[in-house]
Amino acid sequence: MPASEPLLTSPSNAPRRQHTGAREALDLLASMRFAITLLCVICIASVIGTVVKQNEPLNNYVNQFGPFWASLFEKFSLFTVYSASWFMLILAFLVLSTSLCIARNTPKIIADLRSYKEHLREQSLHAFHHKADGALAMDSTAALGRASEVLARHGWKAKAQVRPGGTMVAARNGRINKLGYIAAHSSIVLICLGGLSDGDLVVKAQMWLSGKSSFDGAGLIRDVPAEHRLSSKNPTFRGNLLVPEGGRAGTAILSMPDGVVLQDLDFDIELKKFVVEYYDTGMPKLFASDIVIHDHAGGAPRTATVKVNEPVFHNGVAIYQSSFDDGGSKVSLLAQPLSAGGKPFELSGRVGESSQLSNGADKLTLEITALKVINVENLNAPETGGTDVRKVDLGSTLGKHLGSGVSLDKTKTLRNVGPAITYKLRDASGQAREFHNYMVPMTLDGRRVLLAGVRESTAENFRYLRIPVDESDSIDSWLRLRRALDDPQSRAAAARRYASLATPADKPEMAEQLRITGERALALFSGSEAPVKGMTEPTGGLVALSQFIDGSVPEAERSRVAEVLLRILNGSLIELNQLARERDGLKALEAGDAAEAFMTQAVMSISDSYFYPAPMLLQLNGFDQVQASVFQLARAPGKKLVYLGAVLLIFGVFAMLYVRERRLWIWLSPMEASPAGQTRVMMALSTPRRTLDIDAEFEQLRAELLAPAGAAPVTGDTP
Repeated sequence: MPASEPLLTSPSNAPRRQHTGAREALDLLASMRFAITLLCVICIASVIGTVVKQNEPLNNYVNQFGPFWASLFEKFSLFTVYSASWFMLILAFLVLSTSLCIARNTPKIIADLRSYKEHLREQSLHAFHHKADGALAMDSTAALGRASEVLARHGWKAKAQVRPGGTMVAARNGRINKLGYIAAHSSIVLICLGGLSDGDLVVKAQMWLSGKSSFDGAGLIRDVPAEHRLSSKNPTFRGNLLVPEGGRAGTAILSMPDGVVLQDLDFDIELKKFVVEYYDTGMPKLFASDIVIHDHAGGAPRTATVKVNEPVFHNGVAIYQSSFDDGGSKVSLLAQPLSAGGKPFELSGRVGESSQLSNGADKLTLEITALKVINVENLNAPETGGTDVRKVDLGSTLGKHLGSGVSLDKTKTLRNVGPAITYKLRDASGQAREFHNYMVPMTLDGRRVLLAGVRESTAENFRYLRIPVDESDSIDSWLRLRRALDDPQSRAAAARRYASLATPADKPEMAEQLRITGERALALFSGSEAPVKGMTEPTGGLVALSQFIDGSVPEAERSRVAEVLLRILNGSLIELNQLARERDGLKALEAGDAAEAFMTQAVMSISDSYFYPAPMLLQLNGFDQVQASVFQLARAPGKKLVYLGAVLLIFGVFAMLYVRERRLWIWLSPMEASPAGQTRVMMALSTPRRTLDIDAEFEQLRAELLAPAGAAPVTGDTP
């Protein structure tokens, strides 16, 4: 053969199966490892969606995680996991992968269910783990009847094949195990399809196809344009509807990542009465709404009662009692200026409305945001950090109020502390602080105080100013002393009186020095004088005294000077309080434990009040409550798929875990070189997993089949 002659390759050596890219992709999609990977990713995403609060305002996430991480998390839609496009895409791939897996394996499973495998050779029975060999003192026909009777008694389905050398009986039990595989995988498909159909996917698809967009503005619902509204024929949605007592509404609000979309309904809900019942502790035990449904198609109005976990259904829409809110209660407030010269004044408004206030040249906008009539708080909870302000105990927040600490024991005492008003004061630049003031005083650490809370943003807990009340449960005495501190003449008169009373009789030359020190201490405490030379903004309170001592007294003398200065300050404040009471025609405050406790709390509270970021305190004087119900409305056709999937999942898991598929073969053949009428019996059992129950079942079948009365001795090889 010439050296240059090419070698020929036999066609039989060429690969007979070539995988194309599409085939490999299909195999990957239909593989178990791909489906398990998708399930793991969904589980991780669900954990993130559980740990990270969903659908909160972006500012809350910025305050919690910082600008960088909040921006990064927002790009990956971690704040709206369950409606994120990547989450929906994973669900879609899981449906596709599981469907392909079912399509590829179901024909094999059905074929296996129909087959008894009666064509198995008798020699193969010796290869099974569970096997036995023996003889029956009866002919083959009787032995076949005996085998059929034993198998039927134990629930086995059997099929016999007659061969020239004998009869092969093939039986099976536990075939439901195979159906469990199909049921479990089908349940995943149904549940995912139900979730996809009831999620935001359909709503987003409608918005994209019909040119709708989210609404991120403000105003009345009736004024929102049509491009932000969905048709009442929307097949699936889930939104909230707020209805005040005596009012009616027919437009639900669907929250979207970049705003809201309005869902018009084909009926209106009228709230006749909102009912709430309480336990003895003040905790609510029942929420219910008496409603009237007015269908736009006409017909008589339908009355119904919606309770928690007891929804009402109308036109395929489920109406759930979600929560309750204020429906526009009318409140009466008393504005108490903190500075001297300010006169108290009354104002009224409704929850949800705003009004203008004047603070000299500064203009403030008052926004009344909430009225809560019943506030059940734990006054003795230990302090915790990083808690949700909507779940925080009142006692916990007091540990972080504007000034001094509060001692809290670990016993839990739930108590209704009465109504509270929440409002915002917004300045001309648009910056707002939120305030939360209680209407009536409460007892904390054995002292009666009125709580006035403030926070910079909704991501923070309220910090409370504790204002002591006098014998008439009023804060007038505290306000009187607070305003007197802002009056230079009153401070000077109080310092003189204190100096005259505190000067020893044998040292009259100390009077002037005590007067000067007392007047200086009052000026520092009131914030009228800068504690350190060059400081442009006086601070006030005990902080100012501390800054003064740190900036003007040698370190070795600070402790002694602080003790003396505080003693002079306390004495001067007592005289200032007496002067203020005399000026208002009140009798002097009698010395005693009650007066001492009041002055101690007043000093600490006034010190904290200089950090209270408002020129006035708004007290709740009265209210006319109007309640509102918040309903969750859902049209969820996919829930039937989810319910069906849940039933199939339970059935499938039970079938796969608790039902074992078993196959049994019995070979019946006449015995050679033996008396007529004897039949040799060979039997073997196959199961995917060997258990003690399978061993016992095989032993029982062997005993009943091979050891009847008059049978020949039995030999076998069993575990």
